Amino acid sequence: MRQTVNFSAGPAALPEEVLQQAANEMLDWHGSGMSVMEMSHRGSEYMSIQAQAEADLRELMGIPSNYKVLFQQGGATLQFYMIPLNLLRGKASIDFVHTGEWSKKAIKEAKGLAKVNIAASSEDRKFTYIPAQADWRLDRDAAYVHVCMNETIGGVEFHWIPDTGDVPLVGDLSSTFLSSRLDVSRFGLLYGGAQKNIGPAGLTIVIVRDDLIGHAPAGTSQMLDYQAQVDNDSMLNTPPTFSIYLAGLVFQWLKRQGGIAAIEERNIAKAKLLYDYIDSTDFYANPVAVPDRSRMNVPFTLRDASLDAAFLKGAEERHMVQLKGHRSVGGMRASIYNATPIEGVQRLVDYMREFEKQNG
Repeated sequence: MRQTVNFSAGPAALPEEVLQQAANEMLDWHGSGMSVMEMSHRGSEYMSIQAQAEADLRELMGIPSNYKVLFQQGGATLQFYMIPLNLLRGKASIDFVHTGEWSKKAIKEAKGLAKVNIAASSEDRKFTYIPAQADWRLDRDAAYVHVCMNETIGGVEFHWIPDTGDVPLVGDLSSTFLSSRLDVSRFGLLYGGAQKNIGPAGLTIVIVRDDLIGHAPAGTSQMLDYQAQVDNDSMLNTPPTFSIYLAGLVFQWLKRQGGIAAIEERNIAKAKLLYDYIDSTDFYANPVAVPDRSRMNVPFTLRDASLDAAFLKGAEERHMVQLKGHRSVGGMRASIYNATPIEGVQRLVDYMREFEKQNG
């Protein structure tokens, strides 16, 4: 394990094994005499890299054959606009479940294209829980229902898949991609930025059902039209080739770990280790309802906020970095994505215990 444990929310830590492989292949990929960064995206070498990455992702997630996989740019933020643009299909409204900052951003973008119905919201308790589906006010004529499966800032996660009947379900997976098993067939579309569990920033993955493609309004830019992207194998322009290559290495690494089922077990164990300690003392606190706590992003506060700076300084001295909470929430946040080893989480818990003894 590397000396420094990186708890960044994104761009986030990558598996050390993947970084070492990329370093070894940096100057010469498989005897081609080229770095992946130098390859033509139309050449056979790079085309094989992208094809293998898609095949491995399909295998890992069990993606059905009637779904397309797109390698996109612009981050999940661009998808906040592209999704309503492509999925409205003549309908007037979209249902949103508002669970935090990223839901809020998606809602804002959609409002420029359609009527937005807030089917449920957890704003009444500062976005610290997932509203029970029995309380949702869904519109059966909506174009789709949008949920953010994990709110990176607030640390709130869906551990269940909503039932939206015949209305397509759209899920933002940016911070939970590949972290737990998921039935893709329950969704019309899944999307997310790569920079948390998949690879470096610059790549966004979209998984979309066939029947939801081909409905962009006339005059839509090709770059924003899923049908055009599908027809051109995500290569209307030069794709983020190196990011896709690194994502492919992460997919292969995940397969060597035993796949998503195995990594999910590790993620459950890591999250339990940290939450159990937080719950064992009143020196630290996590505000999220226990059933809805994120396995990926664990925000926590100190009983005395004036100690925050000292806590962060001590953590950095012990080679644990990026623990400062988001500016809108404060406190601390430990992002413990797939690449974070359980030994790193144990180091954090040991330090938290030591800091409490010294300052409690």
